Amino acid sequence: MTRVKAAAPSPRPGPDNPSMLPARLSGDWTDDDPGRRSARDWAVDLLCVLVSLAIGALTLLISPIDDPFTPIWWISVVIGVLASLSLMVRREFAVTLTLILMVLSTVFMTAGGGTVIALFTTAVHRRTRPVVLLTLLALVSTLVQYQAQPVDPDTPQSYWIAVVIDSLLLVLAVGWGMAVRARRQLVVSLAERARRAETEQELRVGQARLRERERIAREMHDALAHRLSLLSMHAGALEFRPDMPEDQLSKAAGVIRATAHQSLLDLREVIYVLREPDGGGDLQLPKVTLDDLATLVEETRQTGTTVVFQERVEAAEEASAPLCRNVYRVMQEGLTNARKHAPAATVHVELWGGPEAGLTLELRNPLLAGPPPGRPAAGVPGAGYGLAGLAERVALAGGRLEHGRTVSDEFRVRVWLPWPSE
Repeated sequence: MTRVKAAAPSPRPGPDNPSMLPARLSGDWTDDDPGRRSARDWAVDLLCVLVSLAIGALTLLISPIDDPFTPIWWISVVIGVLASLSLMVRREFAVTLTLILMVLSTVFMTAGGGTVIALFTTAVHRRTRPVVLLTLLALVSTLVQYQAQPVDPDTPQSYWIAVVIDSLLLVLAVGWGMAVRARRQLVVSLAERARRAETEQELRVGQARLRERERIAREMHDALAHRLSLLSMHAGALEFRPDMPEDQLSKAAGVIRATAHQSLLDLREVIYVLREPDGGGDLQLPKVTLDDLATLVEETRQTGTTVVFQERVEAAEEASAPLCRNVYRVMQEGLTNARKHAPAATVHVELWGGPEAGLTLELRNPLLAGPPPGRPAAGVPGAGYGLAGLAERVALAGGRLEHGRTVSDEFRVRVWLPWPSE
Protein backbone atom coordinates (compact mmCIF):
# COMPACT_ATOMS: atom_id res chain seq x y z
CA MET A 1 0.00 0.00 0.00
CA THR A 2 1.35 3.39 -0.96
CA ARG A 3 1.36 5.83 1.91
CA VAL A 4 0.71 9.40 0.87
CA LYS A 5 2.47 11.98 2.98
CA ALA A 6 0.28 14.88 4.06
CA ALA A 7 1.34 18.22 2.66
CA ALA A 8 2.72 20.71 5.11
CA PRO A 9 0.45 23.66 5.84
CA SER A 10 1.14 26.68 3.68
CA PRO A 11 2.88 29.53 5.46
CA ARG A 12 0.99 32.71 6.06
CA PRO A 13 2.22 36.26 6.51
CA GLY A 14 2.92 36.86 10.17
CA PRO A 15 5.64 37.73 12.67
CA ASP A 16 7.46 34.48 11.77
CA ASN A 17 6.96 34.87 8.01
CA PRO A 18 7.44 38.57 7.33
CA SER A 19 8.90 37.94 3.88
CA MET A 20 5.43 37.44 2.39
CA LEU A 21 4.11 40.69 3.78
CA PRO A 22 4.95 42.96 0.80
CA ALA A 23 3.19 40.57 -1.59
CA ARG A 24 0.17 40.36 0.73
CA LEU A 25 -0.14 44.12 1.05
CA SER A 26 0.25 44.61 -2.70
CA GLY A 27 -2.49 42.07 -3.45
CA ASP A 28 -0.22 39.52 -5.19
CA TRP A 29 -0.42 37.00 -2.32
CA THR A 30 -3.40 34.63 -2.31
CA ASP A 31 -4.66 31.96 0.08
CA ASP A 32 -4.88 29.44 -2.80
CA ASP A 33 -1.17 29.67 -3.64
CA PRO A 34 0.64 31.40 -0.75
CA GLY A 35 4.07 30.08 -1.86
CA ARG A 36 3.92 31.74 -5.26
CA ARG A 37 6.37 34.56 -5.80
CA SER A 38 4.98 37.93 -6.62
CA ALA A 39 6.22 40.26 -9.32
CA ARG A 40 7.92 42.28 -6.61
CA ASP A 41 9.77 39.18 -5.37
CA TRP A 42 11.10 38.45 -8.86
CA ALA A 43 12.23 42.04 -9.29
CA VAL A 44 14.03 42.06 -5.93
CA ASP A 45 15.67 38.69 -6.65
CA LEU A 46 16.95 39.92 -10.01
CA LEU A 47 18.29 43.10 -8.43
CA CYS A 48 20.14 41.10 -5.76
CA VAL A 49 21.74 38.90 -8.43
CA LEU A 50 22.89 41.95 -10.39
CA VAL A 51 24.28 43.68 -7.30
CA SER A 52 26.16 40.51 -6.32
CA LEU A 53 27.62 40.20 -9.84
CA ALA A 54 28.70 43.84 -9.74
CA ILE A 55 30.44 43.35 -6.38
CA GLY A 56 32.08 40.19 -7.67
CA ALA A 57 33.39 42.04 -10.76
CA LEU A 58 34.73 44.79 -8.51
CA THR A 59 36.59 42.28 -6.35
CA LEU A 60 38.28 40.89 -9.46
CA LEU A 61 39.80 44.29 -10.06
CA ILE A 62 41.39 44.37 -6.59
CA SER A 63 42.14 40.66 -6.54
CA PRO A 64 45.75 39.68 -5.69
CA ILE A 65 45.77 37.41 -8.79
CA ASP A 66 48.50 38.87 -11.00
CA ASP A 67 47.69 37.03 -14.22
CA PRO A 68 44.00 37.18 -15.28
CA PHE A 69 42.35 34.50 -17.37
CA THR A 70 44.21 31.77 -15.55
CA PRO A 71 42.34 28.68 -14.28
CA ILE A 72 42.09 30.12 -10.76
CA TRP A 73 40.75 33.35 -12.25
CA TRP A 74 38.08 31.48 -14.21
CA ILE A 75 37.21 29.44 -11.13
CA SER A 76 36.70 32.69 -9.18
CA VAL A 77 34.45 34.00 -11.95
CA VAL A 78 32.35 30.80 -12.00
CA ILE A 79 32.09 30.77 -8.19
CA GLY A 80 30.98 34.43 -8.22
CA VAL A 81 28.32 33.79 -10.86
CA LEU A 82 26.99 30.70 -9.08
CA ALA A 83 26.97 32.52 -5.76
CA SER A 84 24.99 35.35 -7.33
CA LEU A 85 22.48 33.02 -8.99
CA SER A 86 21.99 31.10 -5.73
CA LEU A 87 20.46 34.24 -4.26
CA MET A 88 17.26 33.35 -6.14
CA VAL A 89 16.54 30.77 -3.42
CA ARG A 90 17.93 32.76 -0.50
CA ARG A 91 14.53 33.07 1.24
CA GLU A 92 13.89 29.32 1.38
CA PHE A 93 17.43 28.36 2.43
CA ALA A 94 18.68 31.51 4.11
CA VAL A 95 20.85 29.99 6.87
CA THR A 96 22.28 27.17 4.76
CA LEU A 97 23.06 29.44 1.83
CA THR A 98 24.72 32.01 4.10
CA LEU A 99 26.99 29.35 5.61
CA ILE A 100 27.98 28.01 2.18
CA LEU A 101 28.71 31.44 0.73
CA MET A 102 30.59 32.41 3.88
CA VAL A 103 32.96 29.45 3.44
CA LEU A 104 33.42 30.13 -0.27
CA SER A 105 34.15 33.83 0.31
CA THR A 106 37.12 32.98 2.52
CA VAL A 107 38.78 31.49 -0.59
CA PHE A 108 37.04 33.28 -3.47
CA MET A 109 36.41 36.98 -2.93
CA THR A 110 33.86 37.00 -5.79
CA ALA A 111 31.39 35.31 -3.41
CA GLY A 112 31.65 38.14 -0.90
CA GLY A 113 28.76 40.16 -2.34
CA GLY A 114 26.44 37.16 -2.25
CA THR A 115 27.47 36.51 1.37
CA VAL A 116 26.48 40.02 2.47
CA ILE A 117 23.10 39.82 0.68
CA ALA A 118 22.42 36.33 2.03
CA LEU A 119 23.23 37.52 5.57
CA PHE A 120 20.89 40.49 5.08
CA THR A 121 18.14 38.11 3.94
CA THR A 122 18.73 35.89 6.97
CA ALA A 123 18.33 38.91 9.25
CA VAL A 124 14.98 39.67 7.57
CA HIS A 125 13.59 36.14 7.49
CA ARG A 126 14.95 34.41 10.56
CA ARG A 127 14.93 34.90 14.31
CA THR A 128 17.56 36.84 16.21
CA ARG A 129 19.62 33.94 17.59
CA PRO A 130 20.73 32.36 14.27
CA VAL A 131 21.33 35.84 12.86
CA VAL A 132 23.69 36.76 15.70
CA LEU A 133 25.60 33.47 15.36
CA LEU A 134 25.97 33.89 11.60
CA THR A 135 27.14 37.47 12.06
CA LEU A 136 29.89 36.36 14.46
CA LEU A 137 30.97 33.64 12.03
CA ALA A 138 31.02 36.19 9.20
CA LEU A 139 33.30 38.50 11.21
CA VAL A 140 35.66 35.59 11.92
CA SER A 141 35.63 34.56 8.26
CA THR A 142 36.60 38.11 7.34
CA LEU A 143 39.77 37.78 9.43
CA VAL A 144 40.59 34.50 7.67
CA GLN A 145 39.66 35.80 4.22
CA TYR A 146 42.12 38.71 4.19
CA GLN A 147 44.81 36.49 5.67
CA ALA A 148 44.39 34.02 2.80
CA GLN A 149 43.94 36.75 0.18
CA PRO A 150 45.77 39.88 1.32
CA VAL A 151 44.76 43.05 -0.45
CA ASP A 152 48.27 44.55 -0.39
CA PRO A 153 50.96 42.25 1.03
CA ASP A 154 53.47 45.10 1.12
CA THR A 155 51.28 47.26 3.40
CA PRO A 156 50.31 45.46 6.64
CA GLN A 157 47.91 48.26 7.59
CA SER A 158 45.75 47.44 4.55
CA TYR A 159 44.73 44.14 6.20
CA TRP A 160 43.08 45.81 9.17
CA ILE A 161 41.60 48.53 7.00
CA ALA A 162 39.97 45.89 4.79
CA VAL A 163 38.81 43.88 7.83
CA VAL A 164 37.27 46.96 9.46
CA ILE A 165 35.51 48.06 6.25
CA ASP A 166 34.21 44.54 5.54
CA SER A 167 33.07 44.11 9.17
CA LEU A 168 31.23 47.44 9.08
CA LEU A 169 29.45 46.39 5.88
CA LEU A 170 28.40 43.11 7.49
CA VAL A 171 27.13 44.80 10.66
CA LEU A 172 25.27 47.43 8.64
CA ALA A 173 23.66 44.75 6.47
CA VAL A 174 22.57 42.75 9.52
CA GLY A 175 21.28 45.86 11.29
CA TRP A 176 19.34 46.93 8.22
CA GLY A 177 17.84 43.46 7.83
CA MET A 178 16.75 43.31 11.48
CA ALA A 179 15.19 46.77 11.16
CA VAL A 180 13.27 45.65 8.07
CA ARG A 181 12.10 42.54 9.94
CA ALA A 182 10.96 44.60 12.94
CA ARG A 183 9.06 47.01 10.70
CA ARG A 184 7.35 44.19 8.83
CA GLN A 185 6.41 42.50 12.10
CA LEU A 186 4.90 45.78 13.27
CA VAL A 187 2.89 46.13 10.06
CA VAL A 188 1.72 42.51 10.31
CA SER A 189 0.70 43.07 13.93
CA LEU A 190 -1.21 46.24 13.06
CA ALA A 191 -2.90 44.55 10.10
CA GLU A 192 -3.93 41.61 12.29
CA ARG A 193 -5.20 43.98 14.95
CA ALA A 194 -7.22 45.88 12.36
CA ARG A 195 -8.65 42.61 11.01
CA ARG A 196 -9.65 41.52 14.50
CA ALA A 197 -11.19 44.90 15.22
CA GLU A 198 -13.22 44.66 12.00
CA THR A 199 -14.33 41.13 12.87
CA GLU A 200 -15.33 42.19 16.39
CA GLN A 201 -17.20 45.17 14.97
CA GLU A 202 -19.14 42.91 12.61
CA LEU A 203 -19.87 40.60 15.54
CA ARG A 204 -21.13 43.49 17.66
CA VAL A 205 -23.33 44.70 14.80
CA GLY A 206 -24.74 41.19 14.37
CA GLN A 207 -25.43 40.91 18.08
CA ALA A 208 -27.11 44.31 18.09
CA ARG A 209 -29.33 43.25 15.19
CA LEU A 210 -30.18 40.01 16.96
CA ARG A 211 -31.11 41.88 20.15
CA GLU A 212 -33.26 44.26 18.13
CA ARG A 213 -35.04 41.38 16.43
CA GLU A 214 -35.63 39.70 19.79
CA ARG A 215 -37.07 42.95 21.11
CA ILE A 216 -39.33 43.20 18.06
CA ALA A 217 -40.41 39.59 18.54
CA ARG A 218 -41.34 40.27 22.17
CA GLU A 219 -43.31 43.38 21.25
CA MET A 220 -45.15 41.62 18.45
CA HIS A 221 -45.87 38.55 20.56
CA ASP A 222 -47.31 40.61 23.39
CA ALA A 223 -49.37 42.81 21.06
CA LEU A 224 -50.59 40.20 18.57
CA ALA A 225 -51.34 37.53 21.18
CA HIS A 226 -53.62 39.96 22.99
CA ARG A 227 -55.36 41.20 19.85
CA LEU A 228 -55.77 37.74 18.32
CA SER A 229 -57.20 36.36 21.54
CA LEU A 230 -59.74 39.20 21.56
CA LEU A 231 -60.50 38.48 17.93
CA SER A 232 -60.98 34.77 18.69
CA MET A 233 -63.28 35.46 21.64
CA HIS A 234 -65.54 37.84 19.71
CA ALA A 235 -65.62 35.57 16.66
CA GLY A 236 -66.46 32.64 18.92
CA ALA A 237 -69.27 34.65 20.48
CA LEU A 238 -70.76 35.23 17.01
CA GLU A 239 -70.53 31.50 16.33
CA PHE A 240 -72.20 30.52 19.62
CA ARG A 241 -74.79 33.31 19.60
CA PRO A 242 -76.00 33.79 16.03
CA ASP A 243 -79.36 35.02 17.40
CA MET A 244 -77.94 37.94 19.41
CA PRO A 245 -79.56 41.36 18.94
CA GLU A 246 -78.48 43.38 15.95
CA ASP A 247 -76.84 46.10 18.03
CA GLN A 248 -74.66 43.56 19.86
CA LEU A 249 -73.94 41.79 16.60
CA SER A 250 -72.87 45.08 15.02
CA LYS A 251 -70.74 45.94 18.04
CA ALA A 252 -68.99 42.56 18.00
CA ALA A 253 -68.36 42.84 14.26
CA GLY A 254 -66.91 46.33 14.76
CA VAL A 255 -64.56 45.04 17.47
CA ILE A 256 -63.47 42.20 15.20
CA ARG A 257 -62.81 44.59 12.31
CA ALA A 258 -60.86 47.08 14.44
CA THR A 259 -58.82 44.34 16.11
CA ALA A 260 -58.00 42.64 12.82
CA HIS A 261 -57.03 45.97 11.27
CA GLN A 262 -54.70 46.84 14.13
CA SER A 263 -53.19 43.35 14.06
CA LEU A 264 -52.44 43.73 10.34
CA LEU A 265 -50.76 47.09 10.97
CA ASP A 266 -48.57 45.59 13.69
CA LEU A 267 -47.71 42.63 11.49
CA ARG A 268 -46.90 44.84 8.50
CA GLU A 269 -44.55 46.94 10.59
CA VAL A 270 -42.57 44.00 11.95
CA ILE A 271 -42.33 42.34 8.50
CA TYR A 272 -40.94 45.57 7.07
CA VAL A 273 -38.34 45.83 9.84
CA LEU A 274 -37.21 42.22 9.47
CA ARG A 275 -36.98 42.31 5.67
CA GLU A 276 -34.75 45.36 5.48
CA PRO A 277 -31.00 44.46 5.25
CA ASP A 278 -30.09 47.11 7.83
CA GLY A 279 -32.97 46.25 10.12
CA GLY A 280 -35.30 48.83 8.59
CA GLY A 281 -34.53 51.36 11.27
CA ASP A 282 -35.71 51.28 14.82
CA LEU A 283 -39.12 49.86 15.56
CA GLN A 284 -41.50 52.69 16.35
CA LEU A 285 -43.13 51.57 19.58
CA PRO A 286 -46.53 52.93 20.54
CA LYS A 287 -46.56 55.49 23.34
CA VAL A 288 -48.14 54.04 26.45
CA THR A 289 -48.94 55.59 29.83
CA LEU A 290 -50.31 54.12 33.04
CA ASP A 291 -53.70 55.58 32.12
CA ASP A 292 -53.89 53.07 29.26
CA LEU A 293 -54.09 50.21 31.75
CA ALA A 294 -57.75 51.01 32.37
CA THR A 295 -58.44 50.70 28.62
CA LEU A 296 -56.68 47.34 28.57
CA VAL A 297 -58.82 46.12 31.47
CA GLU A 298 -61.97 47.30 29.72
CA GLU A 299 -61.02 45.46 26.50
CA THR A 300 -60.59 42.29 28.51
CA ARG A 301 -63.92 42.75 30.28
CA GLN A 302 -65.66 43.05 26.91
CA THR A 303 -64.67 39.46 26.19
CA GLY A 304 -66.58 38.30 29.28
CA THR A 305 -63.61 37.92 31.61
CA THR A 306 -64.13 39.40 35.05
CA VAL A 307 -61.22 41.65 36.03
CA VAL A 308 -60.79 43.31 39.42
CA PHE A 309 -58.22 46.07 38.99
CA GLN A 310 -56.67 48.11 41.82
CA GLU A 311 -54.05 50.80 41.25
CA ARG A 312 -52.08 52.58 43.97
CA VAL A 313 -49.24 54.40 42.24
CA GLU A 314 -47.63 57.56 43.53
CA ALA A 315 -46.69 60.22 40.94
CA ALA A 316 -48.07 58.09 38.11
CA GLU A 317 -47.78 60.98 35.65
CA GLU A 318 -43.98 61.03 36.19
CA ALA A 319 -43.47 57.41 35.10
CA SER A 320 -41.13 57.11 32.12
CA ALA A 321 -42.27 55.74 28.76
CA PRO A 322 -40.17 52.52 28.95
CA LEU A 323 -41.50 51.78 32.45
CA CYS A 324 -45.12 52.34 31.36
CA ARG A 325 -44.63 50.18 28.28
CA ASN A 326 -43.13 47.33 30.30
CA VAL A 327 -45.97 47.44 32.84
CA TYR A 328 -48.53 47.54 30.03
CA ARG A 329 -46.97 44.57 28.20
CA VAL A 330 -46.67 42.48 31.37
CA MET A 331 -50.29 43.16 32.28
CA GLN A 332 -51.39 42.51 28.71
CA GLU A 333 -49.65 39.15 28.58
CA GLY A 334 -50.99 38.18 32.02
CA LEU A 335 -54.59 38.96 31.03
CA THR A 336 -54.15 37.11 27.73
CA ASN A 337 -52.87 34.01 29.51
CA ALA A 338 -55.72 34.14 32.03
CA ARG A 339 -58.27 34.52 29.24
CA LYS A 340 -56.80 31.54 27.34
CA HIS A 341 -56.26 29.12 30.23
CA ALA A 342 -58.94 30.14 32.71
CA PRO A 343 -61.63 32.10 30.85
CA ALA A 344 -64.25 31.68 33.59
CA ALA A 345 -61.96 32.83 36.39
CA THR A 346 -61.94 36.23 38.00
CA VAL A 347 -58.57 37.89 37.45
CA HIS A 348 -57.29 40.11 40.27
CA VAL A 349 -54.82 42.74 39.11
CA GLU A 350 -52.99 45.02 41.54
CA LEU A 351 -50.45 47.70 40.76
CA TRP A 352 -48.68 49.70 43.45
CA GLY A 353 -45.44 51.57 44.10
CA GLY A 354 -43.79 54.85 43.26
CA PRO A 355 -40.48 56.59 42.50
CA GLU A 356 -38.79 55.32 45.67
CA ALA A 357 -40.01 51.71 45.80
CA GLY A 358 -40.49 50.98 42.10
CA LEU A 359 -43.61 49.42 40.62
CA THR A 360 -45.03 46.02 41.53
CA LEU A 361 -47.66 44.36 39.35
CA GLU A 362 -49.48 41.22 40.49
CA LEU A 363 -52.04 39.14 38.58
CA ARG A 364 -53.90 36.26 40.24
CA ASN A 365 -56.57 33.89 38.96
CA PRO A 366 -57.91 30.46 40.02
CA LEU A 367 -56.54 27.46 38.15
CA LEU A 368 -58.38 25.16 35.74
CA ALA A 369 -61.48 27.27 35.35
CA GLY A 370 -63.15 26.35 32.07
CA PRO A 371 -65.34 28.62 29.93
CA PRO A 372 -68.77 29.42 31.29
CA PRO A 373 -71.87 27.99 29.60
CA GLY A 374 -72.68 29.63 26.31
CA ARG A 375 -69.16 31.06 25.82
CA PRO A 376 -66.45 29.67 23.53
CA ALA A 377 -62.99 28.76 24.77
CA ALA A 378 -60.08 30.88 23.66
CA GLY A 379 -59.06 29.68 20.26
CA VAL A 380 -55.43 30.80 20.33
CA PRO A 381 -53.15 27.97 21.46
CA GLY A 382 -50.25 28.85 23.71
CA ALA A 383 -46.74 28.40 22.29
CA GLY A 384 -45.00 28.67 25.65
CA TYR A 385 -43.15 31.88 24.73
CA GLY A 386 -45.29 34.30 26.76
CA LEU A 387 -43.65 33.87 30.17
CA ALA A 388 -40.23 33.45 28.57
CA GLY A 389 -40.68 36.76 26.77
CA LEU A 390 -41.83 38.42 29.98
CA ALA A 391 -38.77 37.08 31.79
CA GLU A 392 -36.49 38.57 29.10
CA ARG A 393 -38.31 41.90 29.15
CA VAL A 394 -38.21 42.17 32.96
CA ALA A 395 -34.54 41.13 33.11
CA LEU A 396 -33.56 43.75 30.53
CA ALA A 397 -35.40 46.38 32.59
CA GLY A 398 -33.52 45.31 35.72
CA GLY A 399 -36.61 43.91 37.47
CA ARG A 400 -37.73 40.59 38.93
CA LEU A 401 -40.39 38.12 37.81
CA GLU A 402 -42.13 35.48 39.93
CA HIS A 403 -44.80 33.13 38.66
CA GLY A 404 -46.34 29.85 39.69
CA ARG A 405 -49.04 28.17 41.72
CA THR A 406 -49.87 29.48 45.18
CA VAL A 407 -51.05 27.59 48.29
CA SER A 408 -54.58 28.84 47.64
CA ASP A 409 -54.64 27.02 44.26
CA GLU A 410 -54.20 30.19 42.24
CA PHE A 411 -51.79 31.05 39.45
CA ARG A 412 -49.89 34.21 40.30
CA VAL A 413 -47.59 36.45 38.26
CA ARG A 414 -45.74 39.12 40.22
CA VAL A 415 -43.34 41.58 38.61
CA TRP A 416 -41.23 44.27 40.21
CA LEU A 417 -39.75 46.97 37.98
CA PRO A 418 -37.36 49.72 39.08
CA TRP A 419 -38.40 53.34 38.67
CA PRO A 420 -35.65 54.84 36.53
CA SER A 421 -34.20 58.11 37.76
CA GLU A 422 -33.89 61.02 35.39
